[in-house]
Amino acid sequence: MTLRELRVGENGKVAGFEDGGRSYRRKLLSMGLTPGTPFSVTRVAPMGDPVEIKLRGFKLSLRKDEASALRIERS
Repeated sequence: MTLRELRVGENGKVAGFEDGGRSYRRKLLSMGLTPGTPFSVTRVAPMGDPVEIKLRGFKLSLRKDEASALRIERS
């Protein structure tokens, strides 16, 4: 499942990274998006880009390209 499939207020957990997302993997890991990290979707822009999530006590906005590198689980 991808981050874009979640709606505002829903919770998820980082399951891993897509194979093709190698360019963003290091960046996402450094921002705290490690496997097993829970988060909640706080905002989605009208055109769907960017998506704002809350994790580890801070809010993070991700663009489509960055978000597509993540594999998530709904929780």
